[in-house]
Parts: sequence; C-alpha cells; structure tokens
Amino acid sequence: MINFPKGIKIEDLNLKLENSESLDEIFEIVKSVVERGLNKHRAGLTLLLAELPNYIGAYHIVGSNFIVMNQSILNAIKALAKSRLELNSFIFSILLHEYLHSLGFINEAQVRSIVIKLCEEYFGSNHLVTKFSQNELFKIYPELKYLGLGKWGGEFKIVKEFDRSSMPYIN
Repeated sequence: MINFPKGIKIEDLNLKLENSESLDEIFEIVKSVVERGLNKHRAGLTLLLAELPNYIGAYHIVGSNFIVMNQSILNAIKALAKSRLELNSFIFSILLHEYLHSLGFINEAQVRSIVIKLCEEYFGSNHLVTKFSQNELFKIYPELKYLGLGKWGGEFKIVKEFDRSSMPYIN
C-alpha cells in the first residue's frame, strides 16, 4: 500500500523536473517520490547506457547496483521531444520503473501499477510523466519503429555523477 504524505505541491515537483539538466537531477526526484510515497530508499546505484534491442527501454540487473538504459531510445527521444519537460518526463518514468526493480519489486505488472500510481499522485493524471507511465513508448512516438530492432552488444557507458547524493565522498 502506498502512503502519500500531505503537503507536497505538484507544481514544485513539476518545476523541479522541468528544470533538471542531468540524469542525476532527475534521479534525485525519482528517489524523493519513492521515499515519500513508499518509504523506501536505496543508495549507490550506477547508470549504464548501452545499445539494446529497441523493445527494451531499460533494465535492472537483479542483485546488482546497475540500471542499464537503452542509448538508442534515449537519443531518439532527445531528438523527438518538443521540450525539456517532455524529455525529462520520459527519463523520469524509465528511472522510476527501474529504481523500483532495484528495491526488490520484481513483478512487472506490480511495478507498472506502482509507477502509474506514484506519477498520478505526485504529478497529476494529465502530466507527461503519467502519460509515459501509462502508455507504450511506440504509441507515444510511432517514429521509433524506424529505429529498427536494435541489438545486444557494444560497450556500456557509465554515466558519471549519477546518484551523487548517496555517495558524496566519491568525486
């Protein structure tokens, strides 16, 4: 059961998300929403970017500290998004989903349900974050079908300065 505290202003979160300039800043909002909504927290995650099949937006390696995000899809959304808020909303929804997996929520249907509930509660039912959480990416961006199937392989790129608040002693 999700316990939502009173007093959080949707406008403040929306503004913070819209003004975020890095994956780390977006992830801080993700962690804040999860901490407030589920009273759960995890530190020390690493974000990797990699070429993946295009039906995979991201994944968490169970038992690890890694979240792997699809570099091709991220680049495509960067090109297709009409605003920083749209791009950040996509990133937020992906990171929220994988962060929940890292907290031990393994069942996909349960994770999707929690993501939708958190997005609706903290951003509102009409926000882009909620739209991304409720819909398949190819429905929102039919242009993505032109990316092809994608592939496994290539190198993983570590996103530096990710989850910094959990590890302030590392530069």
